[in-house]
Amino acid sequence: MLGITLAILIGLLALAVPVAAGLGVLGLTLSAIYSKLPLSLAMGEIAWGTSNNFLLVAIPFFVLLGEILLRSGMAERMYNALVLWVPWLPGGLMHSNIAACAMFAATSGSSVATAATIGTVALGEVEKRGYSERLFLGTIAAGGTLGILIPPSINMIVYGVLTDTSIPKLYLAGFVPGLVLAALFSLTVVVICVARPRLGGAPTSATWQQRLAALPDLLPPLIIFLAVIGSIYAGWATATESAALGVIAAVAIAAWHRRLTLHTLLNAFEGTMRTTAMIMAILLAAYFLNFVITSIGLTGRVNGFITSLGLGKLELLVVVVIFYFILGMFMETLSMMVATVPIIAPIMFKAGYDPVWFGIVIIILMELAMITPPVGINLYVVQGLRKRGRIDDVIIGAAPFVLTMMLMLVVLSVWPEIAQWLPAMAAT
Repeated sequence: MLGITLAILIGLLALAVPVAAGLGVLGLTLSAIYSKLPLSLAMGEIAWGTSNNFLLVAIPFFVLLGEILLRSGMAERMYNALVLWVPWLPGGLMHSNIAACAMFAATSGSSVATAATIGTVALGEVEKRGYSERLFLGTIAAGGTLGILIPPSINMIVYGVLTDTSIPKLYLAGFVPGLVLAALFSLTVVVICVARPRLGGAPTSATWQQRLAALPDLLPPLIIFLAVIGSIYAGWATATESAALGVIAAVAIAAWHRRLTLHTLLNAFEGTMRTTAMIMAILLAAYFLNFVITSIGLTGRVNGFITSLGLGKLELLVVVVIFYFILGMFMETLSMMVATVPIIAPIMFKAGYDPVWFGIVIIILMELAMITPPVGINLYVVQGLRKRGRIDDVIIGAAPFVLTMMLMLVVLSVWPEIAQWLPAMAAT
Protein backbone atom coordinates (compact mmCIF):
# COMPACT_ATOMS: atom_id res chain seq x y z
CA MET A 1 0.00 0.00 0.00
CA LEU A 2 2.77 2.46 0.94
CA GLY A 3 4.74 1.59 -2.20
CA ILE A 4 1.72 2.20 -4.44
CA THR A 5 1.02 5.51 -2.69
CA LEU A 6 4.57 6.76 -3.21
CA ALA A 7 4.62 5.54 -6.82
CA ILE A 8 1.41 7.41 -7.66
CA LEU A 9 2.64 10.58 -5.92
CA ILE A 10 6.03 10.58 -7.65
CA GLY A 11 4.33 9.86 -10.98
CA LEU A 12 1.99 12.85 -10.57
CA LEU A 13 4.88 15.12 -9.63
CA ALA A 14 6.94 13.86 -12.57
CA LEU A 15 4.06 14.81 -14.88
CA ALA A 16 4.28 18.37 -13.49
CA VAL A 17 0.75 18.18 -12.08
CA PRO A 18 0.25 21.15 -9.69
CA VAL A 19 0.87 20.11 -6.08
CA ALA A 20 -2.68 20.75 -4.83
CA ALA A 21 -4.22 18.85 -7.76
CA GLY A 22 -1.71 16.03 -7.36
CA LEU A 23 -2.53 15.54 -3.68
CA GLY A 24 -6.27 15.62 -4.40
CA VAL A 25 -5.95 13.09 -7.24
CA LEU A 26 -3.82 10.85 -5.03
CA GLY A 27 -6.46 10.96 -2.30
CA LEU A 28 -9.26 10.11 -4.75
CA THR A 29 -7.19 7.30 -6.30
CA LEU A 30 -6.36 5.70 -2.94
CA SER A 31 -10.02 5.99 -1.92
CA ALA A 32 -11.14 4.25 -5.11
CA ILE A 33 -8.60 1.43 -4.73
CA TYR A 34 -8.65 0.71 -1.00
CA SER A 35 -11.86 2.08 0.53
CA LYS A 36 -15.26 0.40 0.49
CA LEU A 37 -16.90 3.76 1.19
CA PRO A 38 -16.91 6.83 -1.11
CA LEU A 39 -14.53 8.98 0.93
CA SER A 40 -14.87 11.78 -1.61
CA LEU A 41 -18.20 12.64 0.02
CA ALA A 42 -16.24 14.02 2.97
CA MET A 43 -14.40 16.61 0.87
CA GLY A 44 -16.91 19.38 1.56
CA GLU A 45 -16.83 18.93 5.32
CA ILE A 46 -13.02 18.70 5.34
CA ALA A 47 -12.72 21.85 3.21
CA TRP A 48 -15.06 23.75 5.51
CA GLY A 49 -13.46 22.51 8.72
CA THR A 50 -9.96 23.35 7.46
CA SER A 51 -10.71 26.79 6.04
CA ASN A 52 -12.77 27.68 9.14
CA ASN A 53 -9.78 27.23 11.47
CA PHE A 54 -9.18 30.55 13.23
CA LEU A 55 -5.40 30.08 13.40
CA LEU A 56 -5.11 29.71 9.63
CA VAL A 57 -6.58 33.20 9.17
CA ALA A 58 -3.08 34.42 10.11
CA ILE A 59 -1.72 33.14 6.78
CA PRO A 60 -3.24 35.81 4.48
CA PHE A 61 -2.32 38.49 7.01
CA PHE A 62 1.35 37.48 6.99
CA VAL A 63 1.34 37.25 3.19
CA LEU A 64 -0.20 40.74 2.97
CA LEU A 65 2.39 42.04 5.43
CA GLY A 66 5.22 40.83 3.19
CA GLU A 67 3.56 42.29 0.10
CA ILE A 68 3.27 45.73 1.70
CA LEU A 69 6.90 45.66 2.86
CA LEU A 70 8.05 44.84 -0.66
CA ARG A 71 5.83 47.18 -2.64
CA SER A 72 6.23 50.18 -0.34
CA GLY A 73 10.03 50.09 -0.66
CA MET A 74 10.67 49.31 3.02
CA ALA A 75 12.51 46.08 2.16
CA GLU A 76 14.80 47.87 -0.30
CA ARG A 77 15.70 50.58 2.21
CA MET A 78 16.36 47.94 4.87
CA TYR A 79 18.70 46.05 2.53
CA ASN A 80 20.59 49.19 1.53
CA ALA A 81 21.09 50.07 5.19
CA LEU A 82 22.44 46.60 6.02
CA VAL A 83 24.87 46.82 3.08
CA LEU A 84 26.70 49.61 4.90
CA TRP A 85 27.31 47.51 8.03
CA VAL A 86 28.98 44.35 6.68
CA PRO A 87 31.53 45.27 3.95
CA TRP A 88 34.46 44.29 6.20
CA LEU A 89 33.55 40.58 6.24
CA PRO A 90 34.95 38.21 3.56
CA GLY A 91 32.03 37.88 1.16
CA GLY A 92 30.78 41.44 1.66
CA LEU A 93 27.23 41.87 0.43
CA MET A 94 26.50 38.14 0.67
CA HIS A 95 26.33 38.69 4.43
CA SER A 96 23.88 41.52 3.73
CA ASN A 97 21.71 39.00 1.88
CA ILE A 98 21.64 36.69 4.90
CA ALA A 99 21.16 39.51 7.43
CA ALA A 100 18.37 41.06 5.34
CA CYS A 101 16.67 37.67 5.02
CA ALA A 102 16.86 37.19 8.80
CA MET A 103 15.42 40.65 9.45
CA PHE A 104 12.69 40.29 6.85
CA ALA A 105 11.90 36.81 8.23
CA ALA A 106 11.05 38.48 11.53
CA THR A 107 8.12 40.18 9.79
CA SER A 108 6.96 38.00 6.90
CA GLY A 109 6.38 34.40 8.08
CA SER A 110 7.13 32.99 4.61
CA SER A 111 10.36 31.68 3.12
CA VAL A 112 9.20 32.22 -0.45
CA ALA A 113 8.27 35.84 0.32
CA THR A 114 11.61 36.37 2.04
CA ALA A 115 13.66 34.96 -0.84
CA ALA A 116 11.59 36.83 -3.43
CA THR A 117 11.78 40.16 -1.62
CA ILE A 118 15.48 40.14 -0.79
CA GLY A 119 16.33 38.64 -4.19
CA THR A 120 14.45 41.46 -5.92
CA VAL A 121 16.53 44.16 -4.23
CA ALA A 122 19.88 42.28 -4.12
CA LEU A 123 20.43 40.69 -7.52
CA GLY A 124 21.53 43.94 -9.16
CA GLU A 125 24.68 43.90 -7.03
CA VAL A 126 26.17 40.68 -8.46
CA GLU A 127 27.77 42.12 -11.58
CA LYS A 128 28.54 45.52 -10.03
CA ARG A 129 30.80 44.01 -7.36
CA GLY A 130 32.19 40.99 -9.22
CA TYR A 131 30.79 38.35 -6.88
CA SER A 132 30.60 34.67 -7.66
CA GLU A 133 27.09 34.60 -9.07
CA ARG A 134 26.46 31.04 -7.94
CA LEU A 135 27.39 31.68 -4.31
CA PHE A 136 25.54 35.00 -4.28
CA LEU A 137 22.37 33.29 -5.53
CA GLY A 138 22.88 30.53 -2.98
CA THR A 139 22.93 33.01 -0.08
CA ILE A 140 19.56 34.40 -1.19
CA ALA A 141 17.97 30.96 -1.64
CA ALA A 142 19.31 29.66 1.69
CA GLY A 143 18.81 32.92 3.58
CA GLY A 144 15.22 33.01 2.37
CA THR A 145 14.49 29.76 4.19
CA LEU A 146 14.90 31.65 7.49
CA GLY A 147 11.43 33.05 6.78
CA ILE A 148 9.78 30.02 8.38
CA LEU A 149 12.23 29.53 11.27
CA ILE A 150 12.51 33.03 12.70
CA PRO A 151 9.04 33.90 14.02
CA PRO A 152 6.43 34.74 12.97
CA SER A 153 6.12 31.68 10.73
CA ILE A 154 3.26 30.32 8.64
CA ASN A 155 4.69 26.79 8.83
CA MET A 156 4.87 26.96 12.62
CA ILE A 157 1.19 27.83 12.68
CA VAL A 158 0.43 24.79 10.52
CA TYR A 159 2.57 22.54 12.74
CA GLY A 160 0.87 23.91 15.85
CA VAL A 161 -2.58 23.21 14.36
CA LEU A 162 -1.60 19.68 13.30
CA THR A 163 -0.06 18.67 16.63
CA ASP A 164 -2.02 20.86 19.06
CA THR A 165 1.24 22.52 20.14
CA SER A 166 1.37 26.04 21.58
CA ILE A 167 2.20 28.48 18.78
CA PRO A 168 3.61 31.13 21.19
CA LYS A 169 5.99 28.46 22.54
CA LEU A 170 6.98 27.49 18.98
CA TYR A 171 7.65 31.15 18.20
CA LEU A 172 9.86 31.47 21.27
CA ALA A 173 11.67 28.24 20.39
CA GLY A 174 12.46 29.50 16.89
CA PHE A 175 14.36 32.65 17.91
CA VAL A 176 17.73 31.25 18.98
CA PRO A 177 17.92 28.46 16.34
CA GLY A 178 17.04 31.05 13.69
CA LEU A 179 19.84 33.37 14.76
CA VAL A 180 22.29 30.48 15.11
CA LEU A 181 21.45 29.21 11.63
CA ALA A 182 21.85 32.72 10.16
CA ALA A 183 25.26 32.95 11.85
CA LEU A 184 26.23 29.53 10.44
CA PHE A 185 25.19 30.68 6.96
CA SER A 186 27.48 33.71 7.31
CA LEU A 187 30.27 31.50 8.66
CA THR A 188 29.86 29.28 5.59
CA VAL A 189 30.33 32.32 3.33
CA VAL A 190 33.41 33.41 5.32
CA VAL A 191 35.01 29.96 5.07
CA ILE A 192 34.36 29.72 1.31
CA CYS A 193 35.60 33.26 0.60
CA VAL A 194 38.72 32.82 2.74
CA ALA A 195 39.50 29.57 0.92
CA ARG A 196 38.76 31.11 -2.50
CA PRO A 197 39.01 34.93 -2.20
CA ARG A 198 38.05 35.56 -5.83
CA LEU A 199 34.50 34.43 -5.02
CA GLY A 200 34.04 37.26 -2.52
CA GLY A 201 33.86 40.12 -5.00
CA ALA A 202 35.31 43.61 -4.73
CA PRO A 203 35.39 44.96 -1.15
CA THR A 204 33.19 47.93 -0.31
CA SER A 205 33.58 50.59 2.32
CA ALA A 206 31.33 52.87 4.34
CA THR A 207 31.92 55.59 6.90
CA TRP A 208 30.42 55.55 10.36
CA GLN A 209 28.47 58.65 9.41
CA GLN A 210 26.84 56.75 6.52
CA ARG A 211 26.08 53.79 8.74
CA LEU A 212 24.46 55.86 11.47
CA ALA A 213 22.47 57.84 8.91
CA ALA A 214 21.03 54.57 7.56
CA LEU A 215 19.87 53.25 10.94
CA PRO A 216 16.34 54.75 10.66
CA ASP A 217 15.76 52.47 7.65
CA LEU A 218 16.17 49.47 9.97
CA LEU A 219 13.45 50.68 12.34
CA PRO A 220 10.31 49.69 10.31
CA PRO A 221 11.02 45.92 10.44
CA LEU A 222 11.81 46.22 14.15
CA ILE A 223 8.55 48.10 14.83
CA ILE A 224 6.53 45.52 12.89
CA PHE A 225 8.31 42.68 14.68
CA LEU A 226 7.48 44.21 18.07
CA ALA A 227 3.86 44.72 16.99
CA VAL A 228 3.53 41.06 15.95
CA ILE A 229 5.58 39.20 18.55
CA GLY A 230 5.33 41.73 21.38
CA SER A 231 1.54 41.75 21.26
CA ILE A 232 1.47 37.95 21.70
CA TYR A 233 3.73 37.82 24.76
CA ALA A 234 2.19 40.93 26.30
CA GLY A 235 -1.10 39.04 26.25
CA TRP A 236 -2.78 41.60 24.01
CA ALA A 237 -3.37 39.38 20.98
CA THR A 238 -3.50 35.82 19.72
CA ALA A 239 -1.21 34.65 16.90
CA THR A 240 -3.89 35.52 14.35
CA GLU A 241 -4.70 38.91 15.85
CA SER A 242 -0.99 39.77 16.05
CA ALA A 243 -0.68 39.17 12.29
CA ALA A 244 -3.45 41.73 11.74
CA LEU A 245 -1.61 44.17 14.02
CA GLY A 246 1.51 43.65 11.90
CA VAL A 247 -0.42 44.60 8.77
CA ILE A 248 -1.76 47.73 10.49
CA ALA A 249 1.78 48.68 11.54
CA ALA A 250 3.11 48.13 7.99
CA VAL A 251 0.32 50.25 6.49
CA ALA A 252 0.94 53.02 9.03
CA ILE A 253 4.69 53.06 8.35
CA ALA A 254 4.14 53.07 4.58
CA ALA A 255 1.73 55.99 4.97
CA TRP A 256 4.24 57.82 7.18
CA HIS A 257 6.86 57.51 4.42
CA ARG A 258 4.26 58.63 1.82
CA ARG A 259 4.56 55.32 -0.02
CA LEU A 260 0.99 54.13 0.57
CA THR A 261 -0.83 54.63 -2.72
CA LEU A 262 -3.94 53.01 -4.11
CA HIS A 263 -1.79 51.28 -6.74
CA THR A 264 0.47 49.86 -4.02
CA LEU A 265 -2.47 48.55 -2.01
CA LEU A 266 -4.20 46.98 -5.03
CA ASN A 267 -1.01 45.19 -6.08
CA ALA A 268 -0.46 44.00 -2.51
CA PHE A 269 -4.04 42.70 -2.27
CA GLU A 270 -3.74 40.91 -5.63
CA GLY A 271 -0.45 39.26 -4.66
CA THR A 272 -1.93 38.25 -1.31
CA MET A 273 -4.98 36.64 -2.91
CA ARG A 274 -2.86 34.68 -5.38
CA THR A 275 -0.48 33.37 -2.73
CA THR A 276 -3.21 32.65 -0.16
CA ALA A 277 -5.29 30.78 -2.75
CA MET A 278 -2.29 28.60 -3.60
CA ILE A 279 -1.53 27.87 0.07
CA MET A 280 -5.15 27.08 0.95
CA ALA A 281 -5.57 24.83 -2.10
CA ILE A 282 -2.53 22.85 -0.98
CA LEU A 283 -3.78 22.68 2.62
CA LEU A 284 -7.28 21.52 1.63
CA ALA A 285 -5.93 18.84 -0.71
CA ALA A 286 -3.37 17.69 1.85
CA TYR A 287 -5.99 17.49 4.63
CA PHE A 288 -8.21 15.37 2.36
CA LEU A 289 -5.27 13.10 1.53
CA ASN A 290 -4.47 12.75 5.23
CA PHE A 291 -8.12 11.83 5.91
CA VAL A 292 -7.98 9.16 3.18
CA ILE A 293 -4.72 7.56 4.27
CA THR A 294 -5.99 7.44 7.86
CA SER A 295 -9.31 5.93 6.76
CA ILE A 296 -7.72 3.17 4.67
CA GLY A 297 -5.35 2.25 7.51
CA LEU A 298 -2.10 3.47 5.95
CA THR A 299 -1.28 5.59 9.01
CA GLY A 300 -1.59 2.57 11.29
CA ARG A 301 0.56 0.45 8.98
CA VAL A 302 3.33 3.05 8.88
CA ASN A 303 3.23 3.39 12.66
CA GLY A 304 3.32 -0.38 13.05
CA PHE A 305 6.22 -0.72 10.60
CA ILE A 306 8.34 1.91 12.35
CA THR A 307 7.55 0.47 15.77
CA SER A 308 8.48 -3.03 14.60
CA LEU A 309 11.96 -1.83 13.64
CA GLY A 310 12.77 -1.49 17.34
CA LEU A 311 14.79 1.68 16.81
CA GLY A 312 16.34 3.60 19.66
CA LYS A 313 15.54 7.26 20.24
CA LEU A 314 18.52 8.61 18.28
CA GLU A 315 18.16 6.04 15.50
CA LEU A 316 14.51 7.02 15.09
CA LEU A 317 15.50 10.67 14.71
CA VAL A 318 18.08 9.78 12.05
CA VAL A 319 15.48 7.78 10.11
CA VAL A 320 13.01 10.69 10.28
CA VAL A 321 15.66 13.15 9.05
CA ILE A 322 16.56 10.89 6.12
CA PHE A 323 12.86 10.38 5.34
CA TYR A 324 12.16 14.12 5.18
CA PHE A 325 15.38 14.83 3.29
CA ILE A 326 14.36 12.41 0.53
CA LEU A 327 10.68 13.36 0.53
CA GLY A 328 11.60 17.05 0.48
CA MET A 329 13.20 16.58 -2.91
CA PHE A 330 9.81 15.78 -4.40
CA MET A 331 7.15 17.57 -2.33
CA GLU A 332 6.24 21.15 -1.47
CA THR A 333 6.76 21.87 2.23
CA LEU A 334 3.23 22.74 3.37
CA SER A 335 1.72 19.72 1.68
CA MET A 336 4.52 17.54 3.04
CA MET A 337 3.85 18.78 6.57
CA VAL A 338 0.10 18.25 6.43
CA ALA A 339 0.48 14.80 4.85
CA THR A 340 3.22 13.45 7.15
CA VAL A 341 3.33 15.29 10.49
CA PRO A 342 0.09 13.68 11.78
CA ILE A 343 1.76 10.30 11.15
CA ILE A 344 5.33 11.02 12.28
CA ALA A 345 4.76 13.38 15.22
CA PRO A 346 2.89 10.91 17.51
CA ILE A 347 5.69 8.37 17.03
CA MET A 348 8.33 10.94 17.98
CA PHE A 349 6.34 12.16 20.98
CA LYS A 350 5.91 8.58 22.16
CA ALA A 351 9.69 8.11 21.86
CA GLY A 352 10.14 10.97 24.31
CA TYR A 353 10.83 13.96 22.07
CA ASP A 354 9.44 17.33 23.16
CA PRO A 355 6.71 18.57 20.76
CA VAL A 356 8.12 22.11 20.66
CA TRP A 357 11.70 20.94 20.04
CA PHE A 358 10.54 18.50 17.36
CA GLY A 359 8.57 21.34 15.76
CA ILE A 360 11.81 23.29 15.27
CA VAL A 361 13.46 20.19 13.80
CA ILE A 362 10.56 19.80 11.37
CA ILE A 363 10.83 23.47 10.36
CA ILE A 364 14.56 23.10 9.65
CA LEU A 365 13.82 20.00 7.58
CA MET A 366 11.25 22.04 5.65
CA GLU A 367 13.91 24.71 5.10
CA LEU A 368 16.20 22.01 3.78
CA ALA A 369 13.50 20.88 1.34
CA MET A 370 13.29 24.40 -0.05
CA ILE A 371 16.84 24.31 -1.42
CA THR A 372 17.17 20.67 -2.46
CA PRO A 373 16.42 19.84 -6.12
CA PRO A 374 14.39 18.94 -8.06
CA VAL A 375 11.42 20.59 -6.29
CA GLY A 376 13.20 23.11 -3.99
CA ILE A 377 10.85 26.08 -4.26
CA ASN A 378 13.39 28.74 -3.25
CA LEU A 379 15.71 27.59 -6.04
CA TYR A 380 12.98 28.34 -8.58
CA VAL A 381 12.06 31.64 -6.92
CA VAL A 382 15.65 32.93 -7.16
CA GLN A 383 16.08 31.62 -10.71
CA GLY A 384 12.79 33.29 -11.68
CA LEU A 385 14.07 36.63 -10.36
CA ARG A 386 17.35 36.16 -12.19
CA LYS A 387 15.58 35.62 -15.55
CA ARG A 388 18.62 34.17 -17.33
CA GLY A 389 21.05 31.28 -17.22
CA ARG A 390 20.34 27.81 -15.86
CA ILE A 391 18.90 26.80 -12.53
CA ASP A 392 22.00 24.62 -12.05
CA ASP A 393 23.83 27.78 -10.93
CA VAL A 394 21.38 28.33 -8.08
CA ILE A 395 21.49 24.65 -7.08
CA ILE A 396 25.30 24.62 -6.97
CA GLY A 397 25.37 27.92 -5.05
CA ALA A 398 22.92 26.62 -2.44
CA ALA A 399 24.68 23.25 -2.00
CA PRO A 400 27.09 24.38 0.78
CA PHE A 401 24.13 25.64 2.79
CA VAL A 402 22.47 22.22 2.62
CA LEU A 403 25.48 20.93 4.58
CA THR A 404 25.15 23.90 6.96
CA MET A 405 21.53 22.95 7.70
CA MET A 406 22.59 19.37 8.35
CA LEU A 407 25.14 20.73 10.81
CA MET A 408 22.38 22.78 12.46
CA LEU A 409 20.32 19.62 12.97
CA VAL A 410 23.32 17.99 14.66
CA VAL A 411 23.83 21.06 16.87
CA LEU A 412 20.14 21.06 17.80
CA SER A 413 20.28 17.34 18.65
CA VAL A 414 23.38 17.69 20.83
CA TRP A 415 22.17 20.87 22.52
CA PRO A 416 18.35 20.77 22.51
CA GLU A 417 18.40 23.66 25.00
CA ILE A 418 18.99 25.98 22.02
CA ALA A 419 15.30 25.55 21.17
CA GLN A 420 13.97 24.84 24.65
CA TRP A 421 15.61 27.62 26.65
CA LEU A 422 13.30 30.55 25.81
CA PRO A 423 10.03 28.57 26.17
CA ALA A 424 11.28 27.29 29.55
CA MET A 425 12.17 30.82 30.65
CA ALA A 426 8.73 32.09 29.65
CA ALA A 427 7.03 29.30 31.60
CA THR A 428 8.79 30.22 34.87
